[in-house]
Amino acid sequence: MTERTPVLTSRLPTVGTTIFSVMSALAAKHGAVNLGQGFPDFDCDSALVDAVHQAMRAGHNQYPPMPGVPALRQAVATKIEAASARRYCPDNEITITAGATQAILTAILAIVHPGDEVIVLDPCYDSYVPNIALAGGKAVRVPLTPGSFRPDFTKIAAAIGPRTRALIINSPHNPSASVWSEADMLALQELLAPTDVLLISDEVYEHMVYDGALHQSAARFAGLAARAFIVSSFGKTFHVTGWKVGTVAAPAPLTAEFRKVHQFNVFTVNTPMQHGLAAYLQDPTPWQQLPAFYQAKRDLFRQGLEGSRLKLLPSSGSYFQCVDISAVSDLSEADFCQWLTREIGVAAIPLSAFYGDGFDQRVVRFCYAKKDETLRAALARLRRL
Repeated sequence: MTERTPVLTSRLPTVGTTIFSVMSALAAKHGAVNLGQGFPDFDCDSALVDAVHQAMRAGHNQYPPMPGVPALRQAVATKIEAASARRYCPDNEITITAGATQAILTAILAIVHPGDEVIVLDPCYDSYVPNIALAGGKAVRVPLTPGSFRPDFTKIAAAIGPRTRALIINSPHNPSASVWSEADMLALQELLAPTDVLLISDEVYEHMVYDGALHQSAARFAGLAARAFIVSSFGKTFHVTGWKVGTVAAPAPLTAEFRKVHQFNVFTVNTPMQHGLAAYLQDPTPWQQLPAFYQAKRDLFRQGLEGSRLKLLPSSGSYFQCVDISAVSDLSEADFCQWLTREIGVAAIPLSAFYGDGFDQRVVRFCYAKKDETLRAALARLRRL
């Protein structure tokens, strides 16, 4: 009998290998310093690892409750209240997820029905649009203002229609490193007030806001919090991206629908890590010190590029730095990143990869969540430009 694998009709026919995988592979091939993919090259606090080991040895190795370990949900509620002055009930408004990407997919699957529209703001993280497609929805792309990456509320308002189910925002923003202001959030609150549009607020870089600015979480605004799934990530906050543990805070009715999906796409999340994180969160110092920690890395990287032909764009939040390459090369963003990796030995990511139409504005993104010696090695090579 001849073996034959049936031909599938793809749910995601336009999706291929991500730019992050492509550039990381190219960096490895050429021995380049990888400032492309957004993950640290340094270890987390050993006390956090010790807390997880202690949880394992204490026997916390079986299924935890579906919404998450109660002590961790309580700790998350306490942290949100300290940071944003809003109290979420740990019993029915906080859910522990298998990372922020799963959290966003679950929120979309919980609220989006076939034919619904979801507004995304370009450039955007690459999981948003495939998530919407998997739910049978339609992504409506609205561009952020080129150059400044500020939200254009006139364009957002124009995109809202009778089929609009949700809007996804991301601040601090990946890839641009811009940060929404209090005025931006108030404008969004006013815009959404007369609608039933839900909000998914991707806040995974919430503790990476610099120069004394305050992270403007959707939780700080009553009109937004009432309609929002607020997504965060322990991986980003505590330098453990491979652990894939995140959180979602949402009003009880939204959380109830979220958990209906959550229980059937992951059910629950790694037990000893939840217990370890709960213990570690009893001291707020690590997350409170994170802005200063990453601002020092940002400043080191920016100072190293001063005087070069790479034009620095603002980096107000996240752990990314965007640069304008116009004075260095006539290549497209994507071709420049390939050339930079091969010839200069530093990997970056083209911003065009985050746009639905591949919009090329001669800007590339570096990640500075790296050891200082890694950043200095990259800077020594970049100064050759």
